[in-house]
Amino acid sequence: MTTRTLAVVSAGLTTPSSTRLLADRLAEATTAALRERDVDVHVELVELREHARDLADHLVTGFPNATLRPALDTIAGADGLVAVTPIFSASYSGLFKTLFDVLDRDALDGTPVLLGATGGTPRHALALEHAMRPLFAYLHAVVAPTAVFAAAADWGAGVDASRGDASRALGERIERAAGELADLVAGRPAARRADPFDDPTPFETLLRGVS
Repeated sequence: MTTRTLAVVSAGLTTPSSTRLLADRLAEATTAALRERDVDVHVELVELREHARDLADHLVTGFPNATLRPALDTIAGADGLVAVTPIFSASYSGLFKTLFDVLDRDALDGTPVLLGATGGTPRHALALEHAMRPLFAYLHAVVAPTAVFAAAADWGAGVDASRGDASRALGERIERAAGELADLVAGRPAARRADPFDDPTPFETLLRGVS
């Protein structure tokens, strides 16, 4: 069984936070999906709230301090990344953006990434597509097709049946996204249609047909 490292970035600002909860659920689902694919997983969490001052120092000095450097190395050296942020003002948080501003530009080149976000209402869900996905495209990461947004109503069924439906829908989306990331991390080739140029007719045979 091969082993892969999964880095999990959570940009939640409180303890506990729904952002950290979503990050944990995505990591757990991805770990389970990778093990189904005969891949063992080592998960490393980067909690950005613990590095807020370190990131600010990096912005003004241009260098990571001894506390921040291991976190940056964890992200750059991972085989896959789960990145989760709260949504503020229709975009990712400033703390989340600062991390990727100071990360080496080629650190995520070709790295599989699963995107997640949290917010008060479902109206913020589009931030995954118009803000987060372009950011990771710019960083040349390989982003899983399914991104996961969790609004306040998605957590727990309580006594409201509609909230129970929302919670189940969130769980299904987490499972689908985790499976996509697991396929990318495990290195499974994408299915594709046969290409006639894969087995071309030798030139000598073409010449014989003309003669």
